Amino acid sequence: MELEELLSKMAAEGVIQGGSEVNKAMVEVSNETRRLCAILNNGVYTDEEIRKQVTQIIGQELDEGFSLFVPFTSDFGKNLTIGKNVFINSGCRFQDQGKIIIGDESLIGHNVVFATINHDYNPLNRGTMYLKTIELKERTWIGSHSTILPGVTVGENSVVAAGSVVTKDVPPDTIVGGNPAKFLANLEDKIK
Repeated sequence: MELEELLSKMAAEGVIQGGSEVNKAMVEVSNETRRLCAILNNGVYTDEEIRKQVTQIIGQELDEGFSLFVPFTSDFGKNLTIGKNVFINSGCRFQDQGKIIIGDESLIGHNVVFATINHDYNPLNRGTMYLKTIELKERTWIGSHSTILPGVTVGENSVVAAGSVVTKDVPPDTIVGGNPAKFLANLEDKIK
């Protein structure tokens, strides 16, 4: 199955049945992505070389303002969209089968996990994956060791405090934190 057909099916259906042709095609792409991530994570590279390698992993040209500290892990790679002037710190994990969109000028702290997949609750059907997009709007800041769960949108300018588990959408211009993440403050109250 060609990549465009695979991405189209994943987006339209929102589910991947274990053992299906879509699942097999996804695994092939994932195998190549893991290989490319291993190359990236086991060398010493300039910022330009890192941009080129991440471009190869995600299939999207990145601007000169993109910055990444390795290691970097993506489960699939080809369903990850990165805006301009984005910084990703070391140890982040992108489970992007369900799609991850990172808006311009976003900052992502150490060891953040983006999980776009849920498995079926039925133990006899756990190989089935349900896909939901994660979107970070422009100028978001995701604190270290946070986890963003399937279907979540983080609004413009918002901050997710370190160590948070984000289970619901975050409104623009707010600060959330905790497990599960809850409203902590309006951003305007923190700007001096």
